[in-house]
Amino acid sequence: MTTHIYSGPLSMFGAKVEIAAREKNVPFELVMVPFVEGDAYEPKHPEVLRVNPVKQQVPVLVDDEVSLFDSTQIFEYLEDRYPAPASLALWPQGIAERARARQLEQKSDEVFFPNVIKLFGLQEAMQSPPAIAACAGCARFYEEMEGLLGTREYLAGPYSFADIAFYMAHVFADRKGAGMTSATPRLVAWRDRVGDRPAVRAVVDPMMRFLASQGRGVPAFLQR
Repeated sequence: MTTHIYSGPLSMFGAKVEIAAREKNVPFELVMVPFVEGDAYEPKHPEVLRVNPVKQQVPVLVDDEVSLFDSTQIFEYLEDRYPAPASLALWPQGIAERARARQLEQKSDEVFFPNVIKLFGLQEAMQSPPAIAACAGCARFYEEMEGLLGTREYLAGPYSFADIAFYMAHVFADRKGAGMTSATPRLVAWRDRVGDRPAVRAVVDPMMRFLASQGRGVPAFLQR
């Protein structure tokens, strides 16, 4: 049975899953669900409704008897389902290192990205106190990640799901006015290393082309 990944043209979490599958050389069929103006996914794809009936959101992965939603759960499944070769592992090998990588992936989703979500509704009021606070929250997180990169090339040591998660969250942060600056040079270099990976470009470049086709802004660092 073919593995199917259900995503959308502007789904950050779907992009994370697709990048991970490409990094691990997982054969899959990508299904882009219907997308309409206003960043809405309508009509809902029947497989998305079947697998994720409450939230009705992508990403969804369907693989043989396994059907999953939530990008983190899909990360874990892909690592269990495709453990070899070790060179394509996306969690570190050591128990402590894996724990730290998992925590970083969660912090990207649950600590950093909520600031970005606030900015989605504040694009016409970027000088308002809530927008300034959200941007400051992003900046503090960038400083924290800058510190991690003082002794390593990637956030958790080896390239991992933590890098994929934060890279995509940052892409959306930059789109909404909370990008990186020269204050975090190691983090900017990290962004370039991750962004140059073929699996990342294969996912992010089409997303940026879609944005451009709709007349939306594309982050300067992604204007190929």
